[in-house]
Amino acid sequence: MKNTTAVRSFENLIFEFRGIKVMIDTDLAALYETETKKLKQQVKRNMNRFPEDFMFELTKEEKEQLIALSPRLENLKYSPVNPIVFTEQGVSMLSSVLTTPRAVQINIEVMRSFARYRAILLENGELKKEIKSLDNKLNQAFQHLLTKIDALTPKYTDRKKIGFKKDK
Repeated sequence: MKNTTAVRSFENLIFEFRGIKVMIDTDLAALYETETKKLKQQVKRNMNRFPEDFMFELTKEEKEQLIALSPRLENLKYSPVNPIVFTEQGVSMLSSVLTTPRAVQINIEVMRSFARYRAILLENGELKKEIKSLDNKLNQAFQHLLTKIDALTPKYTDRKKIGFKKDK
């Protein structure tokens, strides 16, 4: 039961930058129970395994946006170094760089979290389509009701105009 709760919290560690779902180096270091500095060292030693579509460094503006999105990352505000973020493939590649049993186990759970995250996004897309369809049906029903109400209201044609009359 405890493991399930921990796994669910991984989805909160996934952010979107540049249209890509990513995880921050500090979160990954905490999950792998290592220091962020050591994680970055291992990545730098194996740069050929991490092309730009596997990881990238956030800009200053993106760093500020990240801090605004997640108050728990407030300590990044004081760091002179911008965080590195890893895509799903980058996180997977980390398992080949960090080979401890803990790193492998966490990597498996993170991959599952990315899969659940994708499933949630797909479900939201389908829900959005369904809501749009219901909205169209409601609009048609309201239009039908308004025309029926308009048909029931009496039409006055022989009414005297109200107001002042001008002298000719």
